[in-house]
Amino acid sequence: MKKFLIVGLGNIGEKYTNTRHNIGFKIVDEVAEEHNVVFETDTLGDVATFRFKGRTFILLKPSTFMNLSGKAVKFWMQKEKITVDNLLVVTDDLNIDFGTLRIKAKGSDGGHNGLKDIQEKLGTNVYPRFRFGISGNFSKGRQVDYVLGEWNKEETSQLIERLPTSAKIITSFGTDGLANTMNNFNGK
Repeated sequence: MKKFLIVGLGNIGEKYTNTRHNIGFKIVDEVAEEHNVVFETDTLGDVATFRFKGRTFILLKPSTFMNLSGKAVKFWMQKEKITVDNLLVVTDDLNIDFGTLRIKAKGSDGGHNGLKDIQEKLGTNVYPRFRFGISGNFSKGRQVDYVLGEWNKEETSQLIERLPTSAKIITSFGTDGLANTMNNFNGK
């Protein structure tokens, strides 16, 4: 049976729950809810597992904080014997417009400290990632405040429609493959 590790990036703690930087957590929460599974605290993160169309999906929300996400990713890949091709990292991206969905097979960290740590721990930047656009709509020098800021009302209302589509991307990655998922969802 094929196994996939889906890692939603974010920061633990109530104060980060509704921040832009935690969209990775929010997306894997949506997937867990759709598949009626509950996260349980385990080594280096909260984990939920479900089966769908003959595939096993392991959802991970690292408890290491964003900037140290690589430790949790590497641990769970080794524990579950998951190859880098079956890893999908879900993260925010302020370099693309709000709500834009972009799936890629590889890439730079784009200044994202979570991706930077994953790249360092895995020793490669060739791993699938799903980036959710949060836009770069902040004043110079205010990036940290922006990404750690909460969604505004307009963004919150648009998230309601973007989250189910994001959940479909996760299951498509496991059932239809990376190339088909990119073709079907990129930019939508």
